Amino acid sequence: MPAENPDPELPDVAETAQRMMALTQRSLAAAAKMQSRSVAQATGSEYQLMDAATLTRAYANVWARALTRPQDLMAAQLKATTGLAQAWQAMLMPREGEVKDRRFKDESWSSDPLSRSYRDAFLAFEGAVEELLETMTEEGRDDLRVKFFTRQAVSALSPANYLATNAAARAKMLESGGQSVLDGLDNLLTDLERGDGRLAIATNDGQAYKVGVDLATTEGEVVFQNDLMQLIQYHPRTETQYQVPMLFVPAWINKFYIMDMRPQNSLIRYALDQGHSVFVISWANPTKAHADLDFTDYMTKGPIAALDVIRDITGEEKANVLGFCIGGILVTAMLGYLAAKGDDRINSATTLATMVDFADVGEIGVFIDDDRLEVLRAHMEEKGYLDAHHLQDMFSMLRENDLIWSFYDANYLRGDKPRPFDLLYWNSDSTRLPKAMLLWYLEEIYLRNKLRQPGGLEMDGVKIDISKIKPPLFVLATEDDHIAPWRSIYPATQIMENVEFVLGGSGHIAGVINPPGKRMKYGYKTATHYPETAVGFLRVAESHEGSWWPHWVQWLDGKSGAQVPARKVARRGRYKSLEPAPGSFVTSKPA
Repeated sequence: MPAENPDPELPDVAETAQRMMALTQRSLAAAAKMQSRSVAQATGSEYQLMDAATLTRAYANVWARALTRPQDLMAAQLKATTGLAQAWQAMLMPREGEVKDRRFKDESWSSDPLSRSYRDAFLAFEGAVEELLETMTEEGRDDLRVKFFTRQAVSALSPANYLATNAAARAKMLESGGQSVLDGLDNLLTDLERGDGRLAIATNDGQAYKVGVDLATTEGEVVFQNDLMQLIQYHPRTETQYQVPMLFVPAWINKFYIMDMRPQNSLIRYALDQGHSVFVISWANPTKAHADLDFTDYMTKGPIAALDVIRDITGEEKANVLGFCIGGILVTAMLGYLAAKGDDRINSATTLATMVDFADVGEIGVFIDDDRLEVLRAHMEEKGYLDAHHLQDMFSMLRENDLIWSFYDANYLRGDKPRPFDLLYWNSDSTRLPKAMLLWYLEEIYLRNKLRQPGGLEMDGVKIDISKIKPPLFVLATEDDHIAPWRSIYPATQIMENVEFVLGGSGHIAGVINPPGKRMKYGYKTATHYPETAVGFLRVAESHEGSWWPHWVQWLDGKSGAQVPARKVARRGRYKSLEPAPGSFVTSKPA
């Protein structure tokens, strides 16, 4: 018989040994998968967000230019030397004042002298590097890459990312008798296995929600579908509804249910509760069969096809339309397309986190240029699409401390399981992108900035000029958006007429999904007129507390006609229920 565990507070030695053997076997299998993926990247069969040659060129160009400015370089070196000296001093002298950096929010970073010195030395070093880069770099894609990837390297050096320097992780290791370390290894291997050799960091409890049960629960029916989308008509939630129906056009990078999360933060449900008649597009998750569908196909098979169906169902010639992110870019292009054709079917349009000027796309621009476009083109030639995880990884790197290293600390160093979080669950439920659409979008809109150029874009043989758009526009941007910087959204006020511009708080998702209620976190800004520049807007803007949703609905109500009897989904006829919402397209998972 095996000996009893002498101390029930400590883990059983035999069980721990068995667990370590199992983890060792899994580690060997994961290492083999990682090796296979590395070979694929080296041979070019696996797409990489960035390659060594591009980065080497960027650093060489910045350094070569710095050498032509010896005085500036000497000044930068002096600043860096001073910063590093401060870093050494920080080892002996505690930093004054509160440290608000969320990487060091645990109390041990202040109470433990050694941890405090690690923290303060790192923050001084990080500040010195930032000052050095600010002096040495200028505007331009290479300079932006140097700053971005240097920041990635420095963020990785944070003492919060290492067991030896993370007091809270070490304390948990001792309290658990080493089990937290094994839990962390278990979490790490699970993420590697799920990513098939790629580290797919779990940012939420993947078992906590089920689409159609916990999320996307607003009642409705799929009333139409083609090879690119399903159209959902929602059941009314009021006895009467506004005459003018509304179409939601979501992004197709993720699933549509960002607009229909849980009941308390569902924008779709909120619009229904205000008496609007709501339809939404649920995009297909592309396969190789979708490879040749381009941006024009997304317009004609997406919102234009949907608007035709909505007109037939409701009998209304006009509709309001809302677009989010790239869905908003599609809506903007469609409005220009309809204007050129003299089609006035749109009564009003709302765009959320939607850029119109791509001259400055922020840090996301480090991943996209003509050379990278050709690499991407070659990668997608065989598959016909870009795998979902590439954009996921790219967006995570824009906020690496929040979306990568915070989970590295919690999941791997402390051995915790990720907690349920609906927005992060949705964020990880991403989709593929078809070859023709993605290449056209990146080249014509992202790199050439043709959306804002009169006649710059051509779709279905029609030249598009978004300055000719006539329907009133509600344009929402958010202050901390790393994906669609608000300063690239604000030019809509200068290009188009009849624009209501609102600047919300927070970022790309949390700033948009910010419902009214007791737990509102972010306010918003409005203005009665729009100066030429974004900085000018901030000078004249008025701040408001609470959610922007009621402000939007008040604006929308005036564009939606009279009240009519609530529209119920047809049970027979040409457009009848094909299946209940949220439909089958939304549950399609990337292979």
